[in-house]
Amino acid sequence: MKKYKNLIIAAAIGFTILAVILVYLKLNKKDPSELTLFGNIEIRQADLSFRAEGRVTKLFKEEGDEVKKGELLALMDDVTYKAKYEKSLADIRRYKAQSANYYSIYKRHRALCADGTTSKERCDEILKDKNESRAMLESEIKQSKIYKDDWDNTKIYAPNDGIVTTRVVEEGMVVGLANPVYTISLNHPVWIRAYVGEENLGNIKYNMKATVLTDTTDPHTGEKRKYEGRIGYISPVAEFTPKTVQTEELRTDLVYRIRVYVDKTDKYLRQGMPTTIIIDLKQKDENGRGSTD
Repeated sequence: MKKYKNLIIAAAIGFTILAVILVYLKLNKKDPSELTLFGNIEIRQADLSFRAEGRVTKLFKEEGDEVKKGELLALMDDVTYKAKYEKSLADIRRYKAQSANYYSIYKRHRALCADGTTSKERCDEILKDKNESRAMLESEIKQSKIYKDDWDNTKIYAPNDGIVTTRVVEEGMVVGLANPVYTISLNHPVWIRAYVGEENLGNIKYNMKATVLTDTTDPHTGEKRKYEGRIGYISPVAEFTPKTVQTEELRTDLVYRIRVYVDKTDKYLRQGMPTTIIIDLKQKDENGRGSTD
């Protein structure tokens, strides 16, 4: 009797273990219609600099500050550049008056030169004065635009919305042409760099939708932060699995680099963050065609 009970207990334990194994395999069975990739956030950065040389007089932002497109970020001592531009404007006014005067003389003598009343030498001189004065005016107008551009380049404006990641110089420092002053991380575009194996390359295409999950749990929902993305780039060239993502089994595999762009971003996506990308391979495009149609 005791032996019979032991057999029943052993059988029950065996069935329980088998059931657990079956459930585990079912839960962990890979869905062939779903592609899961792993990647890292990449955000475009920009080095901002003056297109002029001089002393930095004012810096309006610190590291970590948000900036808006077109916002003034820094000023350079502009006394010399402003003086050159203002002198150029004065020269333009002078050359305009001079050119108008010579043109008036030319108009008065044009008929006299045509009938020979005024000597040829005098007519040539009048024409030369008119042309030279006009050329000097046009040259100064062009030069004035350069001076104005130089003056404008003593200011730095934000090219796009972003966050200051590095403040390279301080007020009072002298900087050269194109020396970096700020480095900003742009809010857009934000993408995830990931790699897809050759066996799945034929299942993906541009603009396919993807779900992007970060490792961060949203305290309000208790779930991983989720974003909607789309495939915006697929490399045409295969490469070996990068060291940063390779495993011992895949270190010699050839993969293709892709970018999954996140259009609606927030301040919680940061450079280098690891992410999980889930792509439904059965999704249809705008024309109702599937990914394999």
